[in-house]
Amino acid sequence: MNNSSKEKLVVEVVAAHNLMPKDGEGSSSPFVEVEFENQRQKTQVKYRELNPVWNEKLVFHVKDVADLPYRTIEVNVFNERRSSNSRNFLGKVRVSGSSIAKEGEEMAQLYMLDKRSLFSHVRGEISLKLYLSTKEEVKQAINSDGSGGAGVVVSGRAVSKKNRKMQQQGENLMVPQQMGQESNKMGLGFQNLTHPKPVGPSPGDIKPVVITTIPGPVIPAAAGVAHSVGISHGRGIGGYSTGLNEFALKETSPHLGGLNNDKTSSIYDLVEQMQYLYVRVVRAREISLFGSGELVAEVKLGNYKGITNRVSLSNADWDQIFAFSKDCIQSSTVEIFVKESGKDEYLGRVSFDLSEVPKRVQPDSQLAPQWYRMEDKKGDMAKCGEVMVSMWFGTQADEAFSEAWHSKAANVHFDGLNSIKSKVYLSPKLWYLRVSVMEAQDIILGGKGAPMNNMVRYPELFAKVQVGSQVLRTRVASPMTNRSFSNPFWNEDLMFVAAEPFEDYLLISVEDRLALNRDEVVGRLILPMTNIERRIDDKPVMSRWFNLDTQFSSPNESKAVVRFASRIHLRASLEGGYHVLDQATMYISDVRPTAKQLWKPHIGVLEVGLLGATNIMPMKIKEGKGGSTDAYCVAKYGQKWVRTRTVVDSLAPKWNEQYNWEVYDPCTVITIGVFDNSHIDKNTASGGGNRDTRIGKVRIRLSSLESDRVYTHAYPLLMLHPSGVKKMGELNLAVRFSCANMFNMLHTYTMPLLPKMHYVQPLSVNQLDSLRCQAMSVIASRLSRAEPPLGREVVEYMLDHDSHMWSMRKSKANFFRLTNVLAWFVVMSRFLESLRNWHKPVYSTLCLIVFIILVLVPELIIPCMFFTLATLGIWQYKSRPCYPPHMDTRLSFAETILPDELDEEFDSFPTSRSAEIVRMRYDRLRSVAGRIQTVVGDMATQGERFQALLSWRDPRATFLFVMLCFMAAFGFYLVPIRWVVALWGVYYLRPPRFRNKLPSSAVSFFKRLPTNADTML
Repeated sequence: MNNSSKEKLVVEVVAAHNLMPKDGEGSSSPFVEVEFENQRQKTQVKYRELNPVWNEKLVFHVKDVADLPYRTIEVNVFNERRSSNSRNFLGKVRVSGSSIAKEGEEMAQLYMLDKRSLFSHVRGEISLKLYLSTKEEVKQAINSDGSGGAGVVVSGRAVSKKNRKMQQQGENLMVPQQMGQESNKMGLGFQNLTHPKPVGPSPGDIKPVVITTIPGPVIPAAAGVAHSVGISHGRGIGGYSTGLNEFALKETSPHLGGLNNDKTSSIYDLVEQMQYLYVRVVRAREISLFGSGELVAEVKLGNYKGITNRVSLSNADWDQIFAFSKDCIQSSTVEIFVKESGKDEYLGRVSFDLSEVPKRVQPDSQLAPQWYRMEDKKGDMAKCGEVMVSMWFGTQADEAFSEAWHSKAANVHFDGLNSIKSKVYLSPKLWYLRVSVMEAQDIILGGKGAPMNNMVRYPELFAKVQVGSQVLRTRVASPMTNRSFSNPFWNEDLMFVAAEPFEDYLLISVEDRLALNRDEVVGRLILPMTNIERRIDDKPVMSRWFNLDTQFSSPNESKAVVRFASRIHLRASLEGGYHVLDQATMYISDVRPTAKQLWKPHIGVLEVGLLGATNIMPMKIKEGKGGSTDAYCVAKYGQKWVRTRTVVDSLAPKWNEQYNWEVYDPCTVITIGVFDNSHIDKNTASGGGNRDTRIGKVRIRLSSLESDRVYTHAYPLLMLHPSGVKKMGELNLAVRFSCANMFNMLHTYTMPLLPKMHYVQPLSVNQLDSLRCQAMSVIASRLSRAEPPLGREVVEYMLDHDSHMWSMRKSKANFFRLTNVLAWFVVMSRFLESLRNWHKPVYSTLCLIVFIILVLVPELIIPCMFFTLATLGIWQYKSRPCYPPHMDTRLSFAETILPDELDEEFDSFPTSRSAEIVRMRYDRLRSVAGRIQTVVGDMATQGERFQALLSWRDPRATFLFVMLCFMAAFGFYLVPIRWVVALWGVYYLRPPRFRNKLPSSAVSFFKRLPTNADTML
């Protein structure tokens, strides 16, 4: 009893998800109350939070540990109502004492919140840890909060009162204090790169909050605080080098914004600062002009000149921004001219000295524009009017950067200016549409003047369903004895992809197949997509009968009179519980279901700095300039697509743009591609068939990145051409993955990869492939309608639309990937064979001793196996890859591929090659398939020999096997199994001098068994 009294019950309240809003404003202020053996404790209140995170430990006395399995722990979640000093019920959980773990073995368990009564409105789940503890300091840490102590236990670390107040003030603000501590343990910070002595964190350094477009909890970015972020260093790389320096990953050392002490760059701390002069020309007034001409404003800085749009004299309003790179400034003054469109003489002029232009410091607002009196050529300001202008120096962090006209795009024609701006796109919200076509009734065949042979021909009726450009058909209804030909029965499910907003209609028609490629419509139905029911689980949707519109009614007949009503039985639903796959699951970037109410809180933030590219190959020839490239970058993660601005006429473009994504699952991949803009040249942009050219792409798996570590590398841009693999340049990136809660991230590794509906009502592989192509087409069509449009060729390349096509190169690569996986078993078999042959007598002797010990003490087998695996994992830690993986040309068999195999990979489908080439490739495929056929036949032979042991196909062999089984049954009954295994091990590991080179009797007996190979043609 004394030992039992020392143990305490610890209930660690981790978090809750998707709670019911009860405050009347769409939110709740939840807290948890735990009761055990007349002891009651509660957590803090999380104000206005439907996904609260507590990480608080509540300690209870235990009278008798032996009675603990027969006790229960009551956990209630309430909403605090500060106005009336009362509370609302949000849910409860009753946990049995038998599920309480020992200290060190505790794991977070997810419990669904239950109702208190029949009329309770409850939803959500709560995560708890329950375990026994004998440590008194756990109770003291908890009681320090209740007694007004100095700290609160959050994620295992003490947080100051000041930070606790900051955490409670914001609705969704979370300040993870462990980020800075973990990064200091991980390696050198930013300031360690330039100062030999470590610089400690200043108390005023507070991480800025990342503001994203998707609503949800806000995560503080691991920004320019020097002590909180580590940078990757060039340690030895293990398995990612291809052996060729040309295609290898290179570490870079850019001057990122977070490396200096300038607090103005803390927002853009993963890119290099770029200084710009911004000139905003708003409007003009009191302009003296004869007639009703059009006005333009011209901004001139040295050799660079920017011109506004043309506006009428009565409404001289431009409101355009011009950005001049500070590196290209060749003059000390900026001149602004107001001219009549099409004329060289200006109506007014105003100039500014650059030394007097102010510098804007973020997060200050933009400088307010002011009216300036213009002067004419003689310097007279009396009759020239006024122009409203504002001017300032800033960086690419300025919100005017993306919409501004850039000085380096001075030669771009007016129609192409819109295609060079940086933009953020959002993929449309995709739904799976399930249409179950069950049956139809009273179908009327043919129309007026139908041939008489319809009376004797059994109709071949099928249903065709169309959503936009997606068309699916059911099978032809088979004849049934209990149904007439006018009542066909199908009972088939058809799956489509639909996008919000639902602009398409669901078109259903019943058709009769008269002949090959000749179908006759006998009834139609049009349903608006907005009227279709939505569901988020597997609950069945009610089916309905719909009247079909027949095409045989007289046109003079009133629409209110229906001659006859053919009907069709349908069940249609929009499936919100699935994730609509637009990428292959190997490099998927999002796994959330369509329905937003099923989303979990995000676990971190991904920050990517698109620095620039180097050594880009020329993609086009321009007059008077030779080879040139107009490069821009596209990054895709989840529903968010980003497109950088286009750097014109540069083989080493610098973008220096930074973007953030909320991360919901670490086992996802971000895809970054580089393209050449073909809409800039006026000659090519005027045509409608221009397509942006691929330069290369990079994939980065988030699970391979360490938390709060900045990776700065130059990724090779590799492209496979008909002539072979080529390096198109290098893409410089700065990547950081910041984790808000390590426990939540580790918990995601135990969850299914896809939403629940993918496992409750799984879709077939063929359905998923077809739906992925449909989703890709829908996304491409929607993004091509944006401004500037994101071309279909860009979307298809980023989503790997041709990844399912046949390729001899990919087949070889996948085969050798499989052999590398099986190589471990080959190595182990060779090691056992060396032990068996006593090549190293000491190792063989030790192995024999260990084997006998494990046989005699079998309780040690499983612990020794797991201990060995853990030791191997720790041993491999020192040789872990320090660089993120990149495109491997050797693994992809891109270096040794034959020219004909490359030509086959780039061939269209169906083929466009000559008959002789197709015949040669077919013969090659037959030879490969012949080898595979032989291997499959050998595997079938071995399996048939096992079946022949008891089939009496060979009576003597089966008789011997049956007798041997009887003898073995009596022998194993009399002799303990451990002695049999020990004797077998000693016999197997006997020295070679005691062996015979001939195969054993068991092997000889097995190879003599009959197979079905001799009965095949």
